[in-house]
Amino acid sequence: MTYLREALTARVGEFIQLRRDIHRHPELAFEEHRTAELVASKLESWGYQVHRGLGGTGVVGTLQRGTSTRSLGLRADMDALPIQEASGAEWSSTKPGLMHACGHDGHTAMLLAAAHELALNSEFDGVLHLIFQPAEEGGGGALRMMQDGLFDLFPCNAIFAMHNMPGVPVGKFVFRSGSAMASSDYVTIRVNGTGGHGGMPHRAADSLVAAAAIVMALQTVVSRNVDPLHTAVVTVGSIQAGKANNVIPALATLELSVRALDPGVRKLLEQRIKAIATSQAESFGCMAEVDWKEGYCVLVNSENETNFARQVALDLVGAERVVLNGPPLTGSEDFAFMLEKIPGSYLLIGNGDGESAGACMVHNPGYDFNDDNIATGSDYWVHLTKEFFKS
Repeated sequence: MTYLREALTARVGEFIQLRRDIHRHPELAFEEHRTAELVASKLESWGYQVHRGLGGTGVVGTLQRGTSTRSLGLRADMDALPIQEASGAEWSSTKPGLMHACGHDGHTAMLLAAAHELALNSEFDGVLHLIFQPAEEGGGGALRMMQDGLFDLFPCNAIFAMHNMPGVPVGKFVFRSGSAMASSDYVTIRVNGTGGHGGMPHRAADSLVAAAAIVMALQTVVSRNVDPLHTAVVTVGSIQAGKANNVIPALATLELSVRALDPGVRKLLEQRIKAIATSQAESFGCMAEVDWKEGYCVLVNSENETNFARQVALDLVGAERVVLNGPPLTGSEDFAFMLEKIPGSYLLIGNGDGESAGACMVHNPGYDFNDDNIATGSDYWVHLTKEFFKS
């Protein structure tokens, strides 16, 4: 594969500049109009059939070679985050309060670089669908694309996606079979009591005290209800109640993030959180309303496709640059919805470790995608595509 790596490296400068251009012009979920048009125009110029507007601002580019109907899907995300950039990069965001803090600009550039190489120099027998998805950052863009008929219009026998990972040496690949990323649900608990004077608490039902009791009782869900060999997270990230020190508030509101790596544990968390909130509130003469909003499901990588993706990396960079079965992550990813419908795998590529700039964690104002990954990541996608259609 040396010749391919050399060819991609020779052309990678174009895609580094493209990545930095996208970085300068970040767009939030379902607002990726400039990015989507840039992607679509590039794909069209290279001979892809392009479908715009799927899931709002999604783009699918299709390249068909030979006569086989066997099809492969590769997905990259495009949206940015509402964060003020502090990376100090020359190509920093030009939009106040917005930045590519998760590397979706790099994911897009890697897949475009692979698209270019595949269109120019690759022969295969089958159908390649390149999926550029909007709104991964909590907007559920994958689900929106699917609701718009993604896999009806562009059926795939397998599907793959890649995300950069700070803290892992640059260009090192990490794989995991089975449950790889957590579900993510959003919960609002409203505790309704009876307001009153801070000096006469016996004339009130204190929603704030009830809310505090709920927060403490929720700590037992993971420690006493979930199997110790399973992973779960219950985080109370916000509690809002009252505005004055001598007023007992009638309402207290809690906001929770709830995560699990197993669908059964996810259901258990919902049951226990609702029961605890209700019973704790009642014990203080209050009532609790629990608004449970389902977010992303558990991301489950299929065994065969993950084994295939691993082998591609082993052939490409060698065993010393591959983690065969890394630990699961409690972050969430809406590629999980695609994997519920199509067998496939979600893999990681290291963004940098130690004291390197690439080690800065995602969703941090100082984060930036490591451009050294564009050649390696695009090389991986090209190699995976060729091997997929050989198998």
